[in-house]
Amino acid sequence: MQHIRLAYRDNDRTPVIFAIKEMAQRHYDLEVEVLQIKGTEDYEAAVFTDACDVIIEHLEYFFKARPGEAPITMFCAPIVESEQPLVVRPEVNSPAELEGGAFAVRTTGRFHTVQLRIRMLGLEGKVTSVKVPDAEVGRWCQWKKVLSGECVGTFVSPLYLPAALEAGLKVLPMDKLPQVEHYGQLCLTSFAAANDALMTAYVKSVIDALCVLKLRRNEALEIVNQEPRRLIGIEDQGELERWFDHIVQDLQLKPYPTAQAIANSYEAAVVEYPDVAGVNPLACWDLHWVKQLDDAGFIDGLIRQMA
Repeated sequence: MQHIRLAYRDNDRTPVIFAIKEMAQRHYDLEVEVLQIKGTEDYEAAVFTDACDVIIEHLEYFFKARPGEAPITMFCAPIVESEQPLVVRPEVNSPAELEGGAFAVRTTGRFHTVQLRIRMLGLEGKVTSVKVPDAEVGRWCQWKKVLSGECVGTFVSPLYLPAALEAGLKVLPMDKLPQVEHYGQLCLTSFAAANDALMTAYVKSVIDALCVLKLRRNEALEIVNQEPRRLIGIEDQGELERWFDHIVQDLQLKPYPTAQAIANSYEAAVVEYPDVAGVNPLACWDLHWVKQLDDAGFIDGLIRQMA
């Protein structure tokens, strides 16, 4: 059996990750060893220090190889739109009413994507941002600053939205942000070049998992109710299924990135990692595994089989 080491950081990702692991073992004679690497520095260095073979995460950190680092290959984009609901006080009915105020922003994650969302609202240069650490308010609880009146709005992960709504706040509708989102994947270019058959089997496993998650809900929930449930720490089945449905809704079965999703991810990378400026972001991507499987009818065949 072939073997590949897949690293992740956040347990919120585990429903997708363990679906990949299960499909790999069932159908493609591939053992996916799942590794959690929590520290940001350790996680970002993992493929370069041989702590793993593949990472699964948002990918802005890697648009340019830093000094002493080997070239990387991005090869899979299961989500190309990002949804983080805009939470405001109940009397707010339009983005214009937020002008002159401050947005509460998490101190972890991708800071510039907040500015991209503010730009989408037509509020760029018309509002300020205040960084609010999770340690002060609770994980994804920056909405407490909106409730108190200190801030006019914040963006919240849908997984953590119910508490804000229960507190009396509301969501102001807005479009999703095109972006290479969670479950984007990469490896060292040298690893991909030396392991083409392994990479093909792995990408097959990813696509098979996406199809199971989207098209075979009961089968997918059987996987999620095992190790992912323990790692996420949700006891209530209804709440677990709410998380599952949110995670699954934006997965695309043909995991190509879009030009706009790459462009926004690259803009965020340039702001947060200035050395990236001037790099062609398309040079990082190698989609030949996805395209070969797509052209051969592999993906459409899975969809017909599972639909």
